[in-house]
Amino acid sequence: MPSILIKNAEIVTMNEKDEIIRGDLYIENNRIIDIGQSLDYQADKTIDATNKTIIPGFIQTHIHLCQTLFRGQADDLELMDWLKQKIWPLEASHDEESLYYSALLGIGELLQSGTTTIVDMETVSHADFAFQAIAKSGIRALSGKVMMDKGEEVPYGLRERTSVSLQESADLLEKWHGKQNGRIQYAFCPRFVVSCTEELLTEVRKLSDRHGVCVHTHAAENRGEIALVEQETGMRNVVYLDHLGLANEKLILAHCVWLDDEEKSIIKKRKVKVSHCPGSNLKLSSGIADVPEMLQQGIDLSLGADGAPCNNNLDMLNEMRLAALIQKPVHGPTAMNAKTVFRMATIGGARAVGMDQEIGSLEAGKKADLAILNLNGFHMYPSYGVDTISRIVYSATRADVETTIIDGEIVMEHRLLRNIDKKTVLYESNKCISRLMKRIERLNQ
Repeated sequence: MPSILIKNAEIVTMNEKDEIIRGDLYIENNRIIDIGQSLDYQADKTIDATNKTIIPGFIQTHIHLCQTLFRGQADDLELMDWLKQKIWPLEASHDEESLYYSALLGIGELLQSGTTTIVDMETVSHADFAFQAIAKSGIRALSGKVMMDKGEEVPYGLRERTSVSLQESADLLEKWHGKQNGRIQYAFCPRFVVSCTEELLTEVRKLSDRHGVCVHTHAAENRGEIALVEQETGMRNVVYLDHLGLANEKLILAHCVWLDDEEKSIIKKRKVKVSHCPGSNLKLSSGIADVPEMLQQGIDLSLGADGAPCNNNLDMLNEMRLAALIQKPVHGPTAMNAKTVFRMATIGGARAVGMDQEIGSLEAGKKADLAILNLNGFHMYPSYGVDTISRIVYSATRADVETTIIDGEIVMEHRLLRNIDKKTVLYESNKCISRLMKRIERLNQ
C-alpha cells in the first residue's frame, strides 16, 4: 500500500482538544503516522492540499444499501404503508445482480459525499452480493442480512423460518467478519420487534455475545409501530429489548423518535447507541427525535441517512444540516450547534461502532479514513472570520468533497471513484429496477 503525504492543508482533527491546524498529514500502510507542519517524509504519493480542508471521514450508523435501487419508488407515504405497499415487495423481488448494483450505487454516492464508514442493514436474501460490493468498493462497513420471521403482512420471500434466518446470518458472519484487513465487520440485523419473534431476538443476543459483534435494529420510529409492539408484548420497544437482554453497548438503535423517559433511562444506563436519521424521519412523517435532551442526558448519538427511498439521498452533509436546523424552532438557536452535529457525524459514529480508538478523528496512530474538501465555491464565501466547522455543516455540499481515503487507500480522487465504474453502475441500476418492477407486476396480476 503506497504511502501518502498530504501537504499544506487545513486539518480538522476532532481530537480531544478539537484542534484545527494548518500543516501536513502523513499516511503509511493504513494509518496516520504524523500530523504537523513542514513534515519531511519521502512518500510514494504527495497531494498538494493548499487551500483545502481535511476532515475525518463521515460515519453513518444507519444505511440500507439494498434500498438504493428503490429511490423515488416510495415517495409520500408514512412508515408502515411505505413498508407494506412498496419497500417489502421491492426487497422481496431482489435478485443477486440487483442487490449487487443497488449496493454499489449507494456506496458510490456515499464515497462521493465523504462517508467512509457505514452501518448497513441488507434485505433477507442475497446479502452475500452486497458484501461483495462492499469489498470491491473500499468502504468500511458493518453489515448484515435483515432478519424477519414474523408478520402476516410480510410478503413471500421476506418472511423466514427462525432457524434459517439464524443460520444464514451465522454463515455470513463466518465468511465476512474481519475481512479486508478488518474493514468489513458483521452485525446482526433483526429488522424491528414487529417482524421478529422472541425466539429470534433471544438467539440474536446469544450470537452477539458469543461473537462480540453489534446488533443493529429499528426502534420507536413511528407511533403506529410502537402501538403494535405494546399490543403484542405489553411493553414499549426499548423496554422489551432490555427485557430480552439486548440492551447493551453493542446495540445500535435507528431512529428512537418516540422514546419515553423509561426508555431513555435504559438507553443511557445500558450504553445503547442511537442513530438519528433526520431526513428519513421528516420524509416519512415519523416525527422529530428529541436529540438535544438525549445529548444532555449523555446518550451516545450518531447520524445516518437511512435508505434512498425514505430520504432520496445518502449525503451526510445534508443530514448534518437537517439535524442542526430542525431542533432550533423548539429548542432555540443555540441548540444543536455545528460542532455538536459534526461530532455526531465523526467521533460519535466511531463510538457507536466501538472504533473510536481507530477512526472518527485525525490523530497519529489512527486508521487513515478521511476526506479532502475544497471549500472555495461561491456558496462557501466569504470565509473571513467564519468557523470552519460551521462552514462545513451549514454551507458545504457533496460537490465540495474532492478526495476520499479509507484504510489508507485513495478510493476517490478529483471526484473520480477508483473501484466503481460509474457508467456501468448507472446503466445496470436502471436495468435492474425495471426488471424488479416487472416482476412485481406479474405477481400482482
